[in-house]
Amino acid sequence: MEHFYHIIDRDEWERAKSNGSYRPESVESEGFIHCSYPSQVLMPANFLFRGQSNLVLLEIDPDRVSAEIRQDPVETTRNGQSAQEYYPHIYGPLNPDAVIGLVDFPANPDGSFSLPPELQGALK
Repeated sequence: MEHFYHIIDRDEWERAKSNGSYRPESVESEGFIHCSYPSQVLMPANFLFRGQSNLVLLEIDPDRVSAEIRQDPVETTRNGQSAQEYYPHIYGPLNPDAVIGLVDFPANPDGSFSLPPELQGALK
Protein backbone atom coordinates (compact mmCIF):
# COMPACT_ATOMS: atom_id res chain seq x y z
CA MET A 1 0.00 0.00 0.00
CA GLU A 2 1.31 3.44 -0.89
CA HIS A 3 1.83 6.25 1.62
CA PHE A 4 -1.20 8.39 2.36
CA TYR A 5 -1.93 11.69 4.09
CA HIS A 6 -4.01 13.19 6.87
CA ILE A 7 -4.83 16.92 7.22
CA ILE A 8 -4.30 18.29 10.72
CA ASP A 9 -3.59 21.51 12.58
CA ARG A 10 0.13 21.68 13.33
CA ASP A 11 -0.43 22.42 17.05
CA GLU A 12 -2.85 19.50 17.39
CA TRP A 13 -0.22 17.20 15.86
CA GLU A 14 2.45 18.45 18.27
CA ARG A 15 0.12 17.68 21.21
CA ALA A 16 -0.59 14.20 19.82
CA LYS A 17 3.12 13.47 19.45
CA SER A 18 3.68 14.54 23.07
CA ASN A 19 0.84 12.26 24.20
CA GLY A 20 2.23 9.34 22.19
CA SER A 21 -0.99 8.82 20.20
CA TYR A 22 -3.38 10.67 17.89
CA ARG A 23 -7.05 9.87 18.41
CA PRO A 24 -9.29 12.52 16.83
CA GLU A 25 -13.01 12.78 17.58
CA SER A 26 -13.75 10.96 14.29
CA VAL A 27 -12.51 7.69 15.83
CA GLU A 28 -15.39 7.89 18.33
CA SER A 29 -18.03 9.32 16.00
CA GLU A 30 -17.22 7.40 12.79
CA GLY A 31 -14.83 4.70 13.91
CA PHE A 32 -11.79 5.85 11.94
CA ILE A 33 -9.31 8.57 10.99
CA HIS A 34 -9.89 10.07 7.54
CA CYS A 35 -6.91 9.88 5.19
CA SER A 36 -6.31 10.44 1.48
CA TYR A 37 -3.94 9.46 -1.27
CA PRO A 38 -2.15 12.38 -3.01
CA SER A 39 -4.74 12.57 -5.81
CA GLN A 40 -7.54 12.82 -3.20
CA VAL A 41 -6.13 15.38 -0.74
CA LEU A 42 -7.76 18.46 -2.28
CA MET A 43 -11.32 17.16 -2.09
CA PRO A 44 -11.55 17.04 1.74
CA ALA A 45 -9.21 20.01 2.08
CA ASN A 46 -11.41 22.34 0.05
CA PHE A 47 -14.65 20.95 1.49
CA LEU A 48 -13.75 20.71 5.19
CA PHE A 49 -10.77 23.00 5.79
CA ARG A 50 -11.32 25.95 3.44
CA GLY A 51 -9.70 29.11 4.80
CA GLN A 52 -8.02 27.43 7.77
CA SER A 53 -4.42 28.16 8.57
CA ASN A 54 -1.65 26.33 10.44
CA LEU A 55 -2.40 23.06 8.62
CA VAL A 56 0.04 20.32 7.72
CA LEU A 57 -0.27 17.03 5.91
CA LEU A 58 0.97 14.01 7.80
CA GLU A 59 2.69 11.56 5.46
CA ILE A 60 1.81 8.13 6.82
CA ASP A 61 3.61 4.88 6.08
CA PRO A 62 0.90 2.21 6.24
CA ASP A 63 3.45 -0.47 7.12
CA ARG A 64 4.10 1.34 10.40
CA VAL A 65 0.47 1.93 11.45
CA SER A 66 -0.52 -0.20 14.44
CA ALA A 67 -4.29 0.05 13.91
CA GLU A 68 -6.24 -1.59 11.10
CA ILE A 69 -6.31 0.23 7.75
CA ARG A 70 -9.22 -0.25 5.35
CA GLN A 71 -9.82 1.02 1.84
CA ASP A 72 -13.39 2.33 2.11
CA PRO A 73 -15.55 3.35 -0.86
CA VAL A 74 -16.60 7.01 -0.86
CA GLU A 75 -18.96 8.65 -3.37
CA THR A 76 -17.19 11.62 -4.95
CA THR A 77 -17.77 14.16 -7.68
CA ARG A 78 -14.94 15.31 -9.94
CA ASN A 79 -15.59 17.75 -12.77
CA GLY A 80 -19.31 17.13 -12.44
CA GLN A 81 -18.94 13.35 -12.68
CA SER A 82 -19.99 11.08 -9.81
CA ALA A 83 -17.73 8.19 -9.00
CA GLN A 84 -16.76 5.86 -6.21
CA GLU A 85 -13.20 6.19 -4.91
CA TYR A 86 -11.44 4.20 -2.23
CA TYR A 87 -9.99 6.25 0.61
CA PRO A 88 -7.62 4.88 3.27
CA HIS A 89 -9.08 5.00 6.77
CA ILE A 90 -7.30 4.12 10.02
CA TYR A 91 -9.61 2.23 12.40
CA GLY A 92 -8.16 3.33 15.71
CA PRO A 93 -5.56 5.76 17.00
CA LEU A 94 -2.53 6.71 14.93
CA ASN A 95 0.85 5.91 16.46
CA PRO A 96 3.19 8.89 15.83
CA ASP A 97 6.06 6.72 14.60
CA ALA A 98 3.95 5.84 11.53
CA VAL A 99 4.24 9.48 10.40
CA ILE A 100 7.34 9.74 8.24
CA GLY A 101 6.96 13.34 7.08
CA LEU A 102 5.14 16.65 7.44
CA VAL A 103 4.18 18.84 4.51
CA ASP A 104 3.17 22.47 5.08
CA PHE A 105 -0.35 22.99 3.74
CA PRO A 106 -1.17 26.71 3.56
CA ALA A 107 -4.43 27.96 2.12
CA ASN A 108 -4.40 30.12 -1.00
CA PRO A 109 -5.42 33.80 -0.60
CA ASP A 110 -9.03 32.87 -1.50
CA GLY A 111 -9.09 30.14 1.19
CA SER A 112 -8.86 27.21 -1.22
CA PHE A 113 -6.01 24.71 -1.31
CA SER A 114 -3.61 23.61 -4.01
CA LEU A 115 -1.61 20.44 -4.03
CA PRO A 116 1.83 21.09 -2.49
CA PRO A 117 4.79 20.47 -4.81
CA GLU A 118 5.92 17.64 -2.53
CA LEU A 119 2.79 15.68 -3.44
CA GLN A 120 2.64 16.49 -7.14
CA GLY A 121 5.36 13.94 -7.91
CA ALA A 122 3.37 11.26 -6.09
CA LEU A 123 0.35 11.55 -8.39
CA LYS A 124 -0.34 8.46 -10.44
